Amino acid sequence: MARLRKFTSYRKLERPYTRTSKFKDKSFIRITPNVLIAKFETGNLKKKFPFTANLVSKNDLQIRDNAIESARMTTNRLLERTLGLTGFKMKLRIYPFHVLRENPIAAGAGADRFSTGMQKSFGKPIGSAARVKKGQIIFEVGVEKNGLDTARQALKRALKKLPCSCIIDVKENK
Repeated sequence: MARLRKFTSYRKLERPYTRTSKFKDKSFIRITPNVLIAKFETGNLKKKFPFTANLVSKNDLQIRDNAIESARMTTNRLLERTLGLTGFKMKLRIYPFHVLRENPIAAGAGADRFSTGMQKSFGKPIGSAARVKKGQIIFEVGVEKNGLDTARQALKRALKKLPCSCIIDVKENK
């Protein structure tokens, strides 16, 4: 299996290039990749918690779906171990809609005979990413007062898995 390309080539938040063609069958992306995120809400979904800790983005960028899933898993693991299954409510507030594409260039002996180069370089789908704007909430964790430190620590762990700088904002629900 081929390695993932470094995400620095996809991180910037630019206008997504969508193919427009006079031929209808070439005007859309045929195969959209599966989203790797298992759950978007975990914990006790029915209870209203008095405090929420939010992970807020400091800048505009794209975040790949496997980075989001990795951050979700580490956050969920710490929250479940310390607060139990019913002591928190975590919600992922972004969705990876944007399809990432790559122009596969053939390498090896005789590759120049079947490579099209940049002639039809729309690219093949290789993954998906969420487009995050500055000030947008990525994760939201609802806890009781005694679980605030655990929620902050869990969001700090999630921050290490994401390719952006974020702040942890704690609010009291009324």
